[in-house]
Amino acid sequence: MSNSHVDDIRNVALVGHGAAGKTTLTDLLLFRAGIGSRAGSVDDGTSVLDCDEEEKHHKFSISSHLAHFQHDGKSINVIDTPGYPDFIGQVICSLRGVETAVVVINAAAGIEVNTRKTFALAGDAGLGRMILLNKLDLENVRFAELITSIQETFGNKCVLMNVPDGLAAQFTKVISTLNIPDVIPPGMPIKPAEINQSLMDAIVECDEALMERYLEGEKFSDEEIFHAIEHAMAAGTLIPIFCISAKTGVGVAEFMDALAHDTLTPADLARQAVLATGETVPVPPAEDGHLVAQVFKTRIDPFVSKMSYLRIFSGRLVKDGSVHCVRTGKNMKVGNVLRVQGGQQEPVDKAVAGDIVAIVKMDDLHVGDTLTDGKNGQLQMPPFRFPTPMIALGVEPKSRNDQQKISGALHKIAEEDQTFQTIHDAQTHELVMRGMSELHLKIVEERLHKRDKVDILTHIPKVPYRETVAGAAEGMYRHKKQTGGAGQFGEVHMRISALPQGLNMQEYCTRERFESMREFHYHPESNYVFIDRISGGSIPNQYIPAVEKGILDRMEKGVLAGYRVQDVAVELFFGKYHAVDSNENAFRTAGSMCFKQIFNEARPVLLEPIVKMEIVVPGDKFGDITSDLNSRRGRVEGMDTAPGGFQVITAKAPLAEVTTYARSLSSMTGGQGSFTLEFSHYEPMPPNEQTKVVAAATKAKDDDE
Repeated sequence: MSNSHVDDIRNVALVGHGAAGKTTLTDLLLFRAGIGSRAGSVDDGTSVLDCDEEEKHHKFSISSHLAHFQHDGKSINVIDTPGYPDFIGQVICSLRGVETAVVVINAAAGIEVNTRKTFALAGDAGLGRMILLNKLDLENVRFAELITSIQETFGNKCVLMNVPDGLAAQFTKVISTLNIPDVIPPGMPIKPAEINQSLMDAIVECDEALMERYLEGEKFSDEEIFHAIEHAMAAGTLIPIFCISAKTGVGVAEFMDALAHDTLTPADLARQAVLATGETVPVPPAEDGHLVAQVFKTRIDPFVSKMSYLRIFSGRLVKDGSVHCVRTGKNMKVGNVLRVQGGQQEPVDKAVAGDIVAIVKMDDLHVGDTLTDGKNGQLQMPPFRFPTPMIALGVEPKSRNDQQKISGALHKIAEEDQTFQTIHDAQTHELVMRGMSELHLKIVEERLHKRDKVDILTHIPKVPYRETVAGAAEGMYRHKKQTGGAGQFGEVHMRISALPQGLNMQEYCTRERFESMREFHYHPESNYVFIDRISGGSIPNQYIPAVEKGILDRMEKGVLAGYRVQDVAVELFFGKYHAVDSNENAFRTAGSMCFKQIFNEARPVLLEPIVKMEIVVPGDKFGDITSDLNSRRGRVEGMDTAPGGFQVITAKAPLAEVTTYARSLSSMTGGQGSFTLEFSHYEPMPPNEQTKVVAAATKAKDDDE
C-alpha cells in the first residue's frame, strides 16, 4: 500500500449508530478481498476489528479500528468506528484520517440518534458522504418510508445508486439506478427508472460542461461517470445511497466497487494547515512534498506499547527517519513504520501522502500533534474539537496497592480517549473522572480492571457549593492559653460584610468608606478583600499577616457546611496583644475563630453552582423535557428548531439537580436526546434546600467525629 500512488488510495470511515453492522461489514470486506479463510464474526469473538477484550465481551465496538485491502487496483483503508454516542470522540478523530464517510443505517431501525450526529460531523469536516442501508434481509423494513425519511432529514441530494429486488427473504440482488437493466424483477419496493433522473441531475449538477452535455442527450463513459460521482460527492451535491445485507452478502460486491471508484481520493479534499501567524495554507497531497502528518489516534497496546496512528497528508515517512513535532519543537527518530490490520501490525519501509500508518514508543506524541520534516515552517493541522464530558464520578482506589497504580492507569485511558478526563478537585478533595455517559465510565472501570489490574470504587461526586454572607456583623475573639512558661494570647476585633462581584477594588477600598484604612489585600479567585484598619498599634504589624492567614484557613475549610467561602470583605479594626505571650500562632488562631464566630451572625448563605444546558430532543418530547426541568428548579431560557424534527432547548439549572440527568433524558426520549453542560455562575440556594445541605454536612461531620 505504501507504494501506491495518491490517486489509487481511498480512505473511508464507517460511521453511524450502534448495531447497524459496521464491524460485521468490515470483516466481510476483508474476507471478500482475500484476507483470511473466513469472515470474522462479532458474535463468536473472531472479528478482525473488535480485538479488545471489552469489545469481545460486550459485542460492540468501543474504539476505532483500522483495516486495509486491495480492490480493483485501489488501496482501500477503512476505519471502523464505534456506533454508540458514548464513544463519539473516536469518530471525531477517525474523520480527520479519511476523505469519505459511509453512514451505515440499520434499515429496520431507520435513522437513529448517532446516525444524525455522525452525518453532521462528516459534513462539518467537509468529507464526501455515502449512505449504506444494511440489514435489508430483516423483516419489517419499510423501504419507501425509509428513503423518504432520509431525504427529509438529510436532503434530496441523498439518492439511491441501487435498489433491492425485494425485501427480507426476497432480497437476493441489487439493481443499479444508473445503468438500468432491460429486465426489471417484479415486486421491487422502488422502480430504478423512478430514481434515474434525480440521480443524473445530482451527478452533473456541480459541473456545468457535464450538465450541458447531459441536457443535449450525450452518453457518458463509465470513467466519466466515476469521476463525476467523485466530484459531486466532494461538492456535496450528491450523497449516494447503497443497499446491502452484510449478513447474506447481497450488494457487498457492488459496494466494494463503489468504495474503489466512487469515493474521494486524497486529492479531492482540500486540506488546510495553520501557520504560527494564524494564516492558513493548503497542504497538497504530494508524495515528493514536505512531510505533513497528524496523530489522530493513540492506542496503548499491551504488546507493542504506545501506538500513534498517523494520517500522512503530504510527503513521506521513512523507517528509522527523523520527524519534527511542531507542538514540542523537538525532533524525533521514528523507528518502525507499521501498517495496521485490526489488532495486527506489519512493518513497512515507508508511507506516503494519503497513507494511514502507526509508529510506536513515541511517548511525547499526543492526539492532534502535527509532524513535519522541519523544513516548511511551524505549520500545524487544525486541532480536534471534542465535546465536553458531562458525566462525573468520584473515584477512589479499592486497596492501597491500587492507590499506587491508579494515576498512571487513568492517564493511559485519557491518552487513548479524548472525551475522558480526570481531575483532582481542589475544593472537594476528590479524584473525579468525567466521561460521555454512565456506559462510557463503566467501560473505563472494566478496562482499569482487566488491562491495568486496578480496581476502583465510584460515587456521585460532591457538588462544589460555596459559602458567603448576605449581611454584615462585627465582633471579637480572644485566644488565651496558659501552659507552663510562655502562653498564647491574641485578641482581634473584625467586621465581615458581603462583597458584590465585579467591583473595582481601587475605587471600593477607600478611606472614605473604611475609616483609618492602612492597606488592603484582594484575592480575586475568591472575591475576598482583607482591609487593615488597625490604628494606635493595638495589634503589632508583625502579627497582622498571621490574622489574615487564620482568616484564609477558615475560608478554605468553610463555616456553614464545610465549603469554601467567597464574596466577603473583612475589616480588622482593633485588637490586643501581650508582650510575652503573643505570637504568630496565637493571632492566626484568633483570626480563624473570630471569622467563624462573626460569619454565623452575618446571615450566612450557601451558594450553589448553576450550569447552562443545551438539550436536543425530538419535537414531541418538548413538553416532557420542560416539565422535568421545572421539577429540577431549572429555567428554560430559549428554544430553537433543528433538522429532523428536533428541538434545541437552552436552560439553566442547579448542578446538584442534573448530576444524573443523562439517565433521565435517555429514559424520556428513548435514547434520542442529548445535552451539554457548562458552568454559568453561583447563586444563593433557596432556604429549604440550604437547610438540607447544612443538615447533611453536620451529620457527616458528627459521624466522622
